[in-house]
Amino acid sequence: MSDDKRMVIRTSFSVLLLLIAVLSSAYSQSKADKLDELIDEYAEYGLFNGSVLVAENGKVLYKKGFGLANMEWGIPNQPNTKHRLGSITKQFTAMLIVQLFAENRLKLDVPISTYLPDYPKESGDYITIHHLLTHTSGIPNYTSFPNYRDVMLRHNNQEELVSLFADSALEFTPGKRFEYSNSGYVLLGAIIEKVAEKPYEQVLYDKILAPLEMKNTGYDQNSVVLENRSSGYYKNGNSFVNASYINMSTPYAAGGMYSTVEDLYLWDQALYTEKLLPKKYIDLLFNKYVNAFGQHYGYGWEIGQLSIGNTEEQLSTISHGGSVNGYTSLITRVPSKKSLILLLNNTGGAPLNAMTIAIAGILYDKPYDFPKKSIANSFSDVVEREGIVAALDFYEEVKNSNNYYLNENEMNLLGYSFLQSGRTKEAISTFELNVEAYPNSFNVYDSYGEALLMLGDTNQAIENYKRSMQLNPGNQNGKQVLNALGVNTEPVVRKSSVEQLKLLEGEYLAIDQTVNGQTDWTIEIEEVNGKLYGNSQGYRYLLTSVGDNEFVNSDDGASFLFDTNDPKAITLLIFGKLKFEKVK
Repeated sequence: MSDDKRMVIRTSFSVLLLLIAVLSSAYSQSKADKLDELIDEYAEYGLFNGSVLVAENGKVLYKKGFGLANMEWGIPNQPNTKHRLGSITKQFTAMLIVQLFAENRLKLDVPISTYLPDYPKESGDYITIHHLLTHTSGIPNYTSFPNYRDVMLRHNNQEELVSLFADSALEFTPGKRFEYSNSGYVLLGAIIEKVAEKPYEQVLYDKILAPLEMKNTGYDQNSVVLENRSSGYYKNGNSFVNASYINMSTPYAAGGMYSTVEDLYLWDQALYTEKLLPKKYIDLLFNKYVNAFGQHYGYGWEIGQLSIGNTEEQLSTISHGGSVNGYTSLITRVPSKKSLILLLNNTGGAPLNAMTIAIAGILYDKPYDFPKKSIANSFSDVVEREGIVAALDFYEEVKNSNNYYLNENEMNLLGYSFLQSGRTKEAISTFELNVEAYPNSFNVYDSYGEALLMLGDTNQAIENYKRSMQLNPGNQNGKQVLNALGVNTEPVVRKSSVEQLKLLEGEYLAIDQTVNGQTDWTIEIEEVNGKLYGNSQGYRYLLTSVGDNEFVNSDDGASFLFDTNDPKAITLLIFGKLKFEKVK
């Protein structure tokens, strides 16, 4: 071949490479522009305030901060802003446990009393580390205890935290089912300290943070002056308030860490290598050990599927969310493409799942949904500009609109905001709308009852408190108010006979429909000590009787209506439209 021909080939090849690089850059930039447009709209609607990082094929595609890290000083969020992680901490705790296992310093399948000899043997001799890692121990969740508000205000060492639940009766036999419990991860922290003979914080630094050079990550302490740490807030209508105080010793190994999206990217990338563990041990973290939340749970991680934009296509993902006073977080890994979606928010509740689904749509060039406007926030704006009558008209116009969303909690908080500022007419109207929209929620009746009582309408207040207690017999506030008003609450709560509940027990299969993306969706119904429970893929909930064979899940207001006309062919209707048949 002549030199001229070689030169032409080399030149053509160079031009081709340059063209590919230009097209690739334009393609990536297009995705980055779409991400910027999407998340900017979430921020504009007050639905996201924090830091974002998106990676594709192992490379950072997009990172940016939105809103304010500190509202008092007007300091913006950045990619290097430190946010509290909440339960994302659990994946780090799980890594430390598996590292100690790989070093033959502990075993996963022996009783925890092996490492914590002072733990009550009635349960400690039957619960294993594997049970703790997978939330299958049966230990009650200490953050759900009635006194938790007091607990989170004080400093707690790990012995004090363990004492909160150590003597509590187990909720089920270890290994029988999944029940999310922060208590289990507190015990894992205690085991780490016992085996490593160092504080949890030091072990975390030595075995993960230092090797990965995660310089902006650590175990949070209230007393430490920490550069670039954001403040936590909650939304209150269209404004914000400071989040309630929590001493960060309280979440401990279950939720006490802080980090940045940039550092969590380093963590994600390390999980594709053997920097921290040989692959066979890394794989232990991501096994599908137990059904949970309609997906599966590994060791500190959820393993499941994610919708790609607004299509029916799905991705296999490894993820986990977190929440701690004023903060929400979500890390979603897509191993097949080495993609990563990181969302750290410092204004309490945020639609991070919806954001992640839309971002996946952008990554895979699929259609995706933009955020909807909050009816509560918009309703509040109309009240301020035009008054309550105009706001009620506006509500009727948009309540079924595809451009707006209605949220029970947002409307409830708005009602209280009006109530606290002495605007009782606006408050009553807001609570009435919420009752109409969420008729199976005990909380909306409780709030409406409180507003009516403040207005002096005692009879209507009593009726609403009664309905609240019917939907949730454990509503202690409702019980106290009714008792103070001279109402006997015993007849208020509807009870079903054990025989009737036993009849409803069994496994129910969805009929001729897809539920939560699955065609074989099953629900377990179980009677325990005169109470009826449902279990949907590891999510267990109490069903409260509100009528003949009619129950409500007080967690989300879902209605459960059983048809027992033929005891051998019982059916179940959920939300009035999803039909199941008893198969076992």
